[in-house]
Amino acid sequence: VGRAADDVLSVVDELAKVNPTEEPTKYLGDKENGDKSPLEGPWRLLFTTAADASFSKNSTRGDARVQNIVNGKKGRITNVIDFAPDKETGREPALKQLNVVIKAIPENEKRVSLQFKYAKAIVTKFFGIPLFGRTLPIYIPVPGPFITRLIVLFGRILRLGRKKGAAQKVPKAYFDVLYLDDDLRIHKTGDDNIFVQGRAKWKNATPLFQ
Repeated sequence: VGRAADDVLSVVDELAKVNPTEEPTKYLGDKENGDKSPLEGPWRLLFTTAADASFSKNSTRGDARVQNIVNGKKGRITNVIDFAPDKETGREPALKQLNVVIKAIPENEKRVSLQFKYAKAIVTKFFGIPLFGRTLPIYIPVPGPFITRLIVLFGRILRLGRKKGAAQKVPKAYFDVLYLDDDLRIHKTGDDNIFVQGRAKWKNATPLFQ
């Protein structure tokens, strides 16, 4: 796995040198032209160096599908985590879906600053009581540090930028776009994690999506 990851990172370095999109953050947050933003739309994870940003059936958190949805007009990014039913029993997990809503602000042509707004959990149980096939949305308008803990617990697409000596402060969150074309997006977060994502409609990448 280590050798394969090194190979991917080597390719990332080469692609960053030939990024075809001069201004990846263009139109992000533009109420009229936001749907023309190069970042617009849903993205699925292909590879990441962030250990807590992916899920598998063998993990203690269970299997899940992770999406990163960019709404250019609203200047908003939503991380959506859909937790899979138990493969043996078919039983739905108590936490069916988690949405983390983030305000996305372009700082320059390639950097996007992030402000965590709230989380929405879709549950199949409420205080341990089954909802008998129904789901219940629970909105959590919590401050930045608690949002951070939620993301660490359930996985995250965009990680927070941390600096030494700033443990008591709310860390600044951002990512820099290294490469972007019609199908592929690569960005680097404030804490130096790499994310390689493909558009959800990219059929050739479907078998590789995590």
